[in-house]
Amino acid sequence: MINAVYDACVLYSASLRDFLLWLGYVRAVRPLWSETIHEEWMRSLLRKRPGLLRTRLERTRQEMEAKFPHSLVTGFEKLVPSLQLPDPEDRHVLAVALHAEAEYLVTFNLNDFPKTILQPFGIEPVSPDEFVQRLIRENPHSVLEAARHHRLSLQRPPKTADEYLATLDKQGLPKTVAFLREYHADI
Repeated sequence: MINAVYDACVLYSASLRDFLLWLGYVRAVRPLWSETIHEEWMRSLLRKRPGLLRTRLERTRQEMEAKFPHSLVTGFEKLVPSLQLPDPEDRHVLAVALHAEAEYLVTFNLNDFPKTILQPFGIEPVSPDEFVQRLIRENPHSVLEAARHHRLSLQRPPKTADEYLATLDKQGLPKTVAFLREYHADI
């Protein structure tokens, strides 16, 4: 199974977060994060949507921890001071990836995690769309299964396959959506 750290920016949106978590549910990936990453996505969301209750986000966090009990990475903090990144505030994310021996760091902020810095550690920074493309190449059935489960889990309101694909497209997953369109009837 692939180990991948999910940066706060990919956990921020519920639609993208849930799809990425479904990939973990079908065992295509072992999603990884830290308390610091949780705090970062929740703080950003509360800043953007001040009417949102922190207790609701805490419930989401608790559900993530319950469904993926081995995803919370601890003990990485000692690595942070020795790491160099364009934004020192991102060093904790790389430290999580190093400590957990992750192959991928999934983020929209690719400029903050230069390949030249991460490559010697054996970690590849990838966008969510590129990450899913890698999973499709390795096991397309698991991605289809995750998408099907994710779409069927949406009940308020339920989404047709087309509506679901439009949602994923808005989340920055155009290549993933192109693949899933080929299997429209299966999702």
